[in-house]
Amino acid sequence: MSDRQRYPSDVTDAQWDLIGPFLQAWQAKRVSVTGQQGGGYELREIVNAILYQTRTGCQWAYLPHDLPPKSATYYYFALWRDDGTDQAIHDLLRCQAREKAGRAEDPSAVVLDTQSLRAANHVPAATTGKDAGKKVPGRKRGLAVDALGLIIAVVVTAASISDNVLGIKLLDKIAEHTPTVTRAWVDAGFQQDFALHGAVLGVDVEVVKRSDTTAGFVPVKKRWIVEQVNGTLMLHRRLTREYESRPESSVSRTLWASMANIVRRLTGTSTPTWR
Repeated sequence: MSDRQRYPSDVTDAQWDLIGPFLQAWQAKRVSVTGQQGGGYELREIVNAILYQTRTGCQWAYLPHDLPPKSATYYYFALWRDDGTDQAIHDLLRCQAREKAGRAEDPSAVVLDTQSLRAANHVPAATTGKDAGKKVPGRKRGLAVDALGLIIAVVVTAASISDNVLGIKLLDKIAEHTPTVTRAWVDAGFQQDFALHGAVLGVDVEVVKRSDTTAGFVPVKKRWIVEQVNGTLMLHRRLTREYESRPESSVSRTLWASMANIVRRLTGTSTPTWR
């Protein structure tokens, strides 16, 4: 760790003890024929730069000078996105959080929801669309979370894609990576095709409808969990709008925000909001 002044988004020593060993093992496998391990930047500082940007929402060129520059930070961000390192670390941390809570490593039930986000002007039009119902131009993020509010799967598409189609993509991802899931709760936006696809995969789908008779805000049974996760993710400013050029980068950014939340849960620490 460098001697610079610490940012609130930096990982603590206890948090780095959770992430560091995995990245150090990853780095050890990447020694080149010249004996170099790349970059010359500490992996902890690379992680701090990614988390700083995720939390504050700043542009790549606006990363503080005492953090690794854009060239190094984006190199590792893209590399870990493309080789699945971010997903692997996230899933490992999620399993640890579930075990700490006295649960099995993998869940048997999930809650699904989608959220439409406006895209920044530089985001390619080919990867965006307009949500016909919410009138939001941009992208749509789909989440599947467990009963503890831990993310099991993330899918990002154009906002014009229906919840049904996005939900099917989420189910496929869940079946591939978390085959222990046998039950899913969703809202009324997910239709019959989604339920049939779930049945084919061995997942029982239950639609949880909002009450039209109760005045004011009332948390909806089961669904409130994923809605709370969406609210927590919004504390990471990079996720409040679609800034990533590639949907894959949006998925990775969501995983990094989730990792920041999980390591705080595991170590009993917190990061102040910007409010």
